Amino acid sequence: MIQLLNLMNLRALVFAIGLAMPLAFTPGPAPAEPAPAAAWPRAGIRAGIAMHGEPATTPDLAHRRYVNPDAPKGGRLVTGLPGTFDTLNPFVVRGLAIPGARPYLHETLLTRSYDEPFTLYPQIARGVEVPEDRSWVIFHVDPRARFSDGRRITADDVLFSWELLRDRGRPNHRTYYRKVQRADRIDELTVRFDLAGAQDRELPLILGLMPILPRHAIDPATFEDTTLTPLVGSGPYTVAEIRPGESVTLKRDPNWWGRDLPINRGLFNFDEIRFDFYRDSNTLFEAFKKGLVDFRSETDPGLWAAGYDFPAMREGRVVRDTIHPGTPKGIRGLAMNVRRPVFQDVRMREALGLLFDFEWTDRSLYAGGFARTLSIFEDSELSARLRPADPEERALLAKVGGAIRQDILDGRYDAPVSDGSGGDRNRLREAIGLFRAAGWELKDGVLRNRATGEPFGFELLVVTREQERLALTYQRFLRRAGIAMRVRTVDAVQYDRRVRDYDFDMIDYRWWNVSLSPGNEQAFYWGSEAGRSPGSRNVAGIADPAADRLIAAIVEARSHRDLVAAARALDRVLMSGFYWVPLFHQPAQWIARWNHVGIPAESSVSGYLSETWWREEPGGATRQ
Repeated sequence: MIQLLNLMNLRALVFAIGLAMPLAFTPGPAPAEPAPAAAWPRAGIRAGIAMHGEPATTPDLAHRRYVNPDAPKGGRLVTGLPGTFDTLNPFVVRGLAIPGARPYLHETLLTRSYDEPFTLYPQIARGVEVPEDRSWVIFHVDPRARFSDGRRITADDVLFSWELLRDRGRPNHRTYYRKVQRADRIDELTVRFDLAGAQDRELPLILGLMPILPRHAIDPATFEDTTLTPLVGSGPYTVAEIRPGESVTLKRDPNWWGRDLPINRGLFNFDEIRFDFYRDSNTLFEAFKKGLVDFRSETDPGLWAAGYDFPAMREGRVVRDTIHPGTPKGIRGLAMNVRRPVFQDVRMREALGLLFDFEWTDRSLYAGGFARTLSIFEDSELSARLRPADPEERALLAKVGGAIRQDILDGRYDAPVSDGSGGDRNRLREAIGLFRAAGWELKDGVLRNRATGEPFGFELLVVTREQERLALTYQRFLRRAGIAMRVRTVDAVQYDRRVRDYDFDMIDYRWWNVSLSPGNEQAFYWGSEAGRSPGSRNVAGIADPAADRLIAAIVEARSHRDLVAAARALDRVLMSGFYWVPLFHQPAQWIARWNHVGIPAESSVSGYLSETWWREEPGGATRQ
């Protein structure tokens, strides 16, 4: 449930001002303190930037709507996570990092407002300059900004971070940062990025979200290795204790440079954050019931409906909140790896979707608590689901050469609906017809290739018991069509490696998170280049030039109307490809918490944010 970016490559990048940043480990002496700054802000320098239009507010606003500005400081928050971890570096592909820890440890040049689609305000950078065509961007580093070891953050650290992540970071960082034509150190606290030729209006914001790493404390030669040595950051916490594979404890940095910035008011209220890891979700739920974990984000509607009848809940010591985010729900599906010959015929992919009985599954496994998913922008104005394409969108599709089925173009197509019996004959008959058209016949209870006699089968890779339960249900549905699907359950480390290397036939995938302002991350999810790069989220291996062009149209959109047209067009292209068996989504966020965890009275558009919570006084069970 929680939320991440990418795109093409361009040219080699060169530093100017006569200095090329070396990519070697050269600690050197600490820089001298800067001369007193001139009056701030200066003309032409912005205190915020929005993807479309202007920022809704200013960074010195007393506080944001979704925080409690008077939240008390102190106490500890224990977060429970299933699985394990083997690295403290979240910026590289190798290893299993700790989900959710990065915002506590590492700051970016600018920071998000979670009540706007995509607007950034100062964090490490106190100001930004950008022209109307966004062909360059200048960041002015706050002279107060410090790493946790006390060293000042300078323009050299910004350039070092950009170069390091461009060459050695995760695929999304490499893709984004290679689009920069040139990077210049203007002075000790000022950096200019030349974006000429990128044709990417989102790129200044993506660079604004670049994490800043210390040049003096990182060896690029070993940066991509897994490590349990914490990276030096500039965030509100530092790593205090590591129990390998079991837990990591963060403690508030009393010298955090940004603690008094207005943008941080009401945030990061606990003295200590601990991430505890559990073998599986059932063990984690039992730990929550016993008070070993402070809160739980529930994803099982059956458990939400009937599994919380335990003493602490009845006594009011545990409370539940239902939160309705304003963002798209995203897509969860059984993703087919179209790199494999078995999935290369779109008719077979559509047939596999017809065989999944959502109505029976939702009622029998999940107490009817889920809603069916089809669109990548589900439950938002960006979705093409049951919406006919307007003239603007049709013109865009014609321009990019998108092959869209007529019923999808007209808004008549929807996810398959069964009779809920678990054995709908009409859906089975329709699927068999598609298999037959693709050259496969059902003979003696086995679906075989008409030319070779080869039986149709594949493997569904899973990592959790919940995924395994769903996979076994789907296996039963497929058996009726003569398909032998094998279910393979592996541990978290093996699963991560196989997904990273696209070494699977089908997986249960739910990490295509989207916002109200989609952009470069769409290429990381669906782009052809990402599908050829290990570690991307294009797990299906989609390689459609029309999708690539529509992603570019999303990035280049200059108005909200243009964005909506491009997003819906991309949605239709992906629907027409049938790259996954569409599954379901939660209609809301379900949060259970012990009553010593206080949360604000209002949620952000993005939903709950644990960095806004605080340690409540005994008996304080209500939202403040």
